[in-house]
Parts: sequence; C-alpha cells; structure tokens
Amino acid sequence: MEELYPVLLAVSAFWLSACPFSLWIGRRLLGKDIREYGDGNPGAVNVFRAGGRKSGCLALAADMGKGVPFVILGHSLFGLPGGTVMAVGLAAILGSVFSPMLRFKGGKSLAVTGGVLLALPQRDIAILVAVFLLLGVLFVEQHAWIVVFGVAGPLVYLAATRRSPWELLFMLGVLVVVAAKHREELKTVPGFGVRPVNWLRARQHKA
Repeated sequence: MEELYPVLLAVSAFWLSACPFSLWIGRRLLGKDIREYGDGNPGAVNVFRAGGRKSGCLALAADMGKGVPFVILGHSLFGLPGGTVMAVGLAAILGSVFSPMLRFKGGKSLAVTGGVLLALPQRDIAILVAVFLLLGVLFVEQHAWIVVFGVAGPLVYLAATRRSPWELLFMLGVLVVVAAKHREELKTVPGFGVRPVNWLRARQHKA
C-alpha cells in the first residue's frame, strides 16, 4: 500500500490544482468571466483586472494554496524522498496548466508554482527564485523574461553548486512549463536596464 502513496499524492495534487478557483471566484463574487480581461488566462491576476481587489487577493491565496497541501503531506507525513516530493509538486503545477476542467487550457500557473516552492522542504530554492525574480524586476524590461530569469537563474546556480539531480530536474520542468506558457511573449528580445532609474527619469520628465 505504501508504494501507492506517491501516486495517490501526485494524482490528488493534479486534480486539486486543476480546480480553477480564480475563475470560480470571479463568477461568484464579481459576476464576470475573468478570461475576458487582460491576457485571457483564468488566473488571479485577471481577477484583479476584473475590478476586485479583495476578490483578487482571495483568488491569489486560493491559487497558491493549491500547490501546498499534498507537497507538505509528501515530506512531512509520509516521509517521501525529495525527488518524489518534487514529482508531486510538478504534478500540482501541471494540473493547473492542463486543467481537464478547462479543456486542458489552464493558466500560466505562477501562483501554484509559488505555492509548491514554498511547500518544498528545500527552502533555499524558493529563496533563490525570489532573489532572481527581484533581480529580474530591477534589470529586465519584459514581464515574461523576468519570470524566465527567476526560474533559469536558480537552475544555473543549483547546477553550478552540484545539487541533487532531482532538484535540477524539478527546476528544469518548471522552466519548461514557464517558457511554454509565455512562448508568445518570449519571441520579443528582452530589454535590459536599471528599471528604478528609468522609472525615476520618466517621472522627472512628466513633472
């Protein structure tokens, strides 16, 4: 029976993440289809765009929460190996990306990915992603490239420090998903600069 635990956790993580909570919250609390806003994705960002700050915060919490429970159960309750726990986390991300409830057309799933990273026992991976995302925000112009930088940077760091191959495979899987979901935006060559300085200059010109 214990051999089935990883499979059950992965399947459960997939189906929980497949639940489009943001879409449901938008319909229930705002009376709107959030896919008609912004980039057309069924994610929390479009709940904010649809006009609901409180609803957006609720949707963001719900989407992040989808990536947490079964990952924590995997390493805290069942004591599964690190690679198996990461496979459960990747299943959660894929459930959001390819939701059967949305005809396999899910969102970009950044919130779910964030939840998975926070739930992993390897806390430093989440910290690395946060650091590289911050660097991306400071120096990279395009949103899609910021996200890719936030995932690719930790992958390179983990490879350079000779970390577990399971960690590398997990981050590579996350990178592939992120790149696939942002493929149209990534066709644009990224711009670089010190964004806070550019922002201050723009403010001065307006003044």
